[in-house]
Amino acid sequence: MHRFFSWFPKYRLVRNWSTMSTQHNMYKYSPPVNRSMKELDRSFFTKKIPLVVVKFKDPRNISEFAKNYKESILRIPRIPHVIKLEYKDGHAPSKTVACDNELVTKGVLLTDKITNVQDVSKVLSQGAVDYLNEKQAELLPYEYTLDYNFWKAEEILRSVLPEEFLDEVPTGFTITGHVAHLNLRNEFKPYDSLIGQVILDKNNKIECVVDKVSSIATQFRTFPMKVIAGDSTNLVVEQKESDCTFRFDFSKVYWNSRLHTEHQRLVTDYFKDGEIVCDVFAGVGPFAVPAGKKPSFVLANDLNPESFKYLQENITLNKVSDFVKPFNHDGAEFIKQSANILDNFREESNGVVRHAIKLRGKKRRKGNENEPQPKQLEQQYKEYIIPKNISHYVMNLPDSALTFLGNFNGVYNNIDPEIYKEMPYVHVHCFEKYENGEEVSMEELHKRVFNRILKEMDCSADILPFEAVAFHLVRKVSPTKPMFCCSFKLPKEVAFKQ
Repeated sequence: MHRFFSWFPKYRLVRNWSTMSTQHNMYKYSPPVNRSMKELDRSFFTKKIPLVVVKFKDPRNISEFAKNYKESILRIPRIPHVIKLEYKDGHAPSKTVACDNELVTKGVLLTDKITNVQDVSKVLSQGAVDYLNEKQAELLPYEYTLDYNFWKAEEILRSVLPEEFLDEVPTGFTITGHVAHLNLRNEFKPYDSLIGQVILDKNNKIECVVDKVSSIATQFRTFPMKVIAGDSTNLVVEQKESDCTFRFDFSKVYWNSRLHTEHQRLVTDYFKDGEIVCDVFAGVGPFAVPAGKKPSFVLANDLNPESFKYLQENITLNKVSDFVKPFNHDGAEFIKQSANILDNFREESNGVVRHAIKLRGKKRRKGNENEPQPKQLEQQYKEYIIPKNISHYVMNLPDSALTFLGNFNGVYNNIDPEIYKEMPYVHVHCFEKYENGEEVSMEELHKRVFNRILKEMDCSADILPFEAVAFHLVRKVSPTKPMFCCSFKLPKEVAFKQ
């Protein structure tokens, strides 16, 4: 599974505390401040809050008092108003027995407006005071200790980062397997290990925190990263998505958990059982593996040797090897040879795949050893005819996929046109960046992308009309950089172009 985390916006914690209306109270529960801290010192974050605790002879009075005199008790998020009490010698009881009336090991904390016993009668209502007197309650001074574990990640970071950065403290990260991935802005990079360690401490499912050092600029869509906290020796993760498990080295392949819904959209809305899908830039299989589970037949290709290695592993891991075939070719060559690759696949399988059906036999009940062993079911198979034609091309390389469209020119020149009475869909992903401050409509962005498609395929709007292209906004990478998926049927005039 993939998850996205963000911390509380500025001062939300304080705004939600109805009992805290002054700057003094806000400061009281904030962590200590040390803006010169470069390496995390957890012991620094300790603060003692002077309070008063009520000790009742009868433990049942605790809930009664808290219910009837709510304004008299401590009401601070994450601080319980009912606490374990210490004996007079300062040692805590070894065991708390709530139902034993002879052992009173709990007390109730009074409102933080009271910092010493002498103020109780001045602050509490007369009814609350009378109740305490009637029950012969004992009032004791109490110091509540707040430590590093009490505060959330944003609160800690706001107490150590320079003041000029407090309006935009890093607020989010992506989790992939056991790795948290940040995109720290340049001004925060000198504090990367401090930020990373706090994130690591405050999220028990994270074992490693990495920061993206620069943009994706490599041939294989990977980005340089720096391990800023945790175990730097193991970046091989397991990620759950679309009822599949993906294993890969996060530092060596491209993976973006934000594309989960896009993977699912194409597999669900477009791919049909038994169709042939060519995944030109398959990565570790986020389109190919779920499609193989439908099942669709997928010819999955990626040039990156590491992606290809984990693509093979994920095909096996998810038991889709009957339907997903991995390749390690250049994307342009894969498109040009796609018809031949399909023919070879059909020839190797004699045009049919016999897929084992999962058997659900009767199991022997636990604890009944005398029950006869259930009869073993004979393995059954379902036959799937491999089509002669490709139904979909997926091109999820948004930075440059459009430049590969020219490879469809004449791609079926040596193929019997009767096989492609129904032309395949092309699903090409791309960015369409525009300038800051530029007023541009979504329709205008669609037309810009459309013109790029025509140019790369060397065809006109008469061959591929604007209305024949479906534009889907996948996400906005930044306010001026939308990512689109453009789906259209490959024109015959292009595919059979001489």
